[in-house]
Amino acid sequence: MARKKSKTLTEAELELMNILWEKGEGTVQDVVDALSKRKSLAYTTVLTILHILEKKGYLKHRKISRAFVYYPVVERDEVSRRAVKDIMQKFFDDSPELIVLSVFENEKIDADELSRLKDIIEEYEEIER
Repeated sequence: MARKKSKTLTEAELELMNILWEKGEGTVQDVVDALSKRKSLAYTTVLTILHILEKKGYLKHRKISRAFVYYPVVERDEVSRRAVKDIMQKFFDDSPELIVLSVFENEKIDADELSRLKDIIEEYEEIER
């Protein structure tokens, strides 16, 4: 049986998306070159991942001369929101409260961060009034 296609990004896909968000656009070779500073992936592997990202709706391309230039069509913030929503649905019964409680229970939050979080909560409470 074929594996179900995920709409979320794999680690490798996210790495390539980060390069294209930073650059704005790029050819396969541009992505390979930018990636080589971090790790080595073959040209054909990068090409395959870019095709997958295009099928998933994260990228589009246009042809310039003989090269395809890939560019993001989904903003980084949108991808982040989708990932949080996906995690919240899968692991926290679709509850914002449970995901926030998990962060408080499992992560070290310093006084400055806690103060900023309190301020954000107060701002949202004022908006709701």
